[in-house]
Amino acid sequence: MTGIKICGLSTPETVDAAVDAGATHIGFVHHEPSPRHVSLEDAAKLRARVPAGTKVVLLTVKLQPAEMEHAYRTVRPDIVQFHGGETVQWMAMVRKLLGVETWRAVGLQEKATLDRSRKFVGKVDRVLFDAPAKALPGGNGVTFQWSILDGYDHPMPWALAGGLTPDNVAEAIAATGAPLVDTSSGVESAPGVKDVALIRAFCDAVRSAGPKD
Repeated sequence: MTGIKICGLSTPETVDAAVDAGATHIGFVHHEPSPRHVSLEDAAKLRARVPAGTKVVLLTVKLQPAEMEHAYRTVRPDIVQFHGGETVQWMAMVRKLLGVETWRAVGLQEKATLDRSRKFVGKVDRVLFDAPAKALPGGNGVTFQWSILDGYDHPMPWALAGGLTPDNVAEAIAATGAPLVDTSSGVESAPGVKDVALIRAFCDAVRSAGPKD
């Protein structure tokens, strides 16, 4: 079954809703410019609500070494997601020293980006193909041309993000064969305000989706 990540959660009610709806991953955003930002202390409290069967992802942007270690030790996520201009060497070091699974978001605008993303093989555990960054590195509610992925032989685990909603996620899965899909603004009633009904609708739509022919 396709994995489901609900990102940008910030309240106990929406964390519980995502877990109950069957999300395989839930994400906390620690990036102050984002309307979905949560403090490390609040993220740790929310993380404590998540059962063992659901993976917790902590999204970070260009944290310094001491900040990254503090964030990891405070929240204890299963996965750290890099969403800024972190170098390959830095991401590989975090993965090795903290012993944590790591993901890297990649803004996908053209096929050449797919070739460039191969540098992450062996350095992170998964690449997350997203729409190109705007004012914020993610959560902008914008899709990209899924056809860019046509025929691409993925060299490592990957996921699909960028403007996914309950209305288009089944089409996205059918078009790309994505093994994991990630939504944030697509299940919100306002920026940073998650909607419990939309979370459930998104998870239901993923489960109803079929693989690409």
